[in-house]
Amino acid sequence: MKEIIVIGGGLAGCEAALQIAKRGINVKLYEMKPVKYSPAHSNENLAEIVCSNSFKSNLITNACGLLKEELRLLGSEVIPIADKNAIPAGQALAVDREAFSKEITKRVEENPYIEIIREEVIKIPDDKIVIVATGPLTSDSLTKEIIKITGDDSLYFYDAASPIVEKDSIDFDIAFFGNRYDEERSLDESIEDWKKRLGKQDESGYINFPMSKEEYEKFVEELVGAEVVTLHDFEKKEIFEGCMPIEIMAKRGAETLRFGPLKPVGFDDPRTGRRPYALVQLRQDDSNATLFNMVGFQTNLKFGEQKRVFSLIPGLKDANFVKYGVMHKNTFINSTKLLDNTYNLKSNTNIYFAGQITGVEGYVESISSGLVAGINAANKYLNEDKVVFDKKTMIGVLADYISTPNEKFQPMNANFGILPELDVKIRDKKERYEELSKRSLSIIKCK
Repeated sequence: MKEIIVIGGGLAGCEAALQIAKRGINVKLYEMKPVKYSPAHSNENLAEIVCSNSFKSNLITNACGLLKEELRLLGSEVIPIADKNAIPAGQALAVDREAFSKEITKRVEENPYIEIIREEVIKIPDDKIVIVATGPLTSDSLTKEIIKITGDDSLYFYDAASPIVEKDSIDFDIAFFGNRYDEERSLDESIEDWKKRLGKQDESGYINFPMSKEEYEKFVEELVGAEVVTLHDFEKKEIFEGCMPIEIMAKRGAETLRFGPLKPVGFDDPRTGRRPYALVQLRQDDSNATLFNMVGFQTNLKFGEQKRVFSLIPGLKDANFVKYGVMHKNTFINSTKLLDNTYNLKSNTNIYFAGQITGVEGYVESISSGLVAGINAANKYLNEDKVVFDKKTMIGVLADYISTPNEKFQPMNANFGILPELDVKIRDKKERYEELSKRSLSIIKCK
């Protein structure tokens, strides 16, 4: 093996290639632009930013801010270039997208260990160490090759995910645990006995949010009128055949949701002892029961609109949404079955994946996966041990999240809800996040 192959010149691929190169190993970086463009890309530069130019908050009390600080401490090559090309954005790190991509391209082109090859890859070599970092719009030809390597049931072609809420931000004076039909009061059961029984349902995988007629009608009115994301033409047919956005269901009639995902059948409201007019359910999303997803709430609403409208649901007024709902073209593998916590393919340890194709979501998250995959691919080349990051760090817990078995796996961005809890309970959210960040950074500094 004379070099390591990196397929894809996006954020993850560039970070991986630069990490390998600074360890004195030759890299062949394949990028199909300008020979072929995805439907979303338009210029020849590497690390092209096609959506928002924001890398989110720089505050360490923000999960993405913590991840960026970890990456700086760990010697990321891409984050310092983003810092250098920052433009005013308050507490966020936003970049001049053209200047940023040009500088990344220049840095890679001038690196003596990296050769850029501008062509589409349709076959993954089996005699080299390879990092596949081709992103959510992987070409059809390479997609077929990935399916051949990973299996027919291990690749997803669109992302239709509901919002995810942090449990500690839910108002349990309104919401309650319980499974459908277990929470109805029997005719011979007193209200007092029934409420005692409800109090023993904390182990249920569902949290329920009862709504009155007035609350439901207000929610539907705002949902129908909310702003939605404009999909690319190439996304529309595939996504809408897959499942129906909740706002489209609501537009089909005021009562549609009450006979669908918001049906109240099988529940009584603990506050009244009667069946609610409508009911929203959240289902446990992680093994620690700290995150819950909104059942049936796949949506194309803009993120700000999701926060505004879904916070109208009684019990979610102050909810912390660690992930908003999305419905868009997004090729990603079932990493929980396929990868370990170094982004290494279990069935062929010469192959690594990085970027959004692994199920990490977001610019900084993609960079973090590129750093981990790049370091570990280099270590494999040098016959050195794997580097596994502590899951009490944001970079480590993301790698752990995408590699931990999960039948309902969906892409995830950095959030405090996936970090292991502190030894001491802290109710104030800002103070809790600050302590989680301090713990993480102290671990990173000892690396």
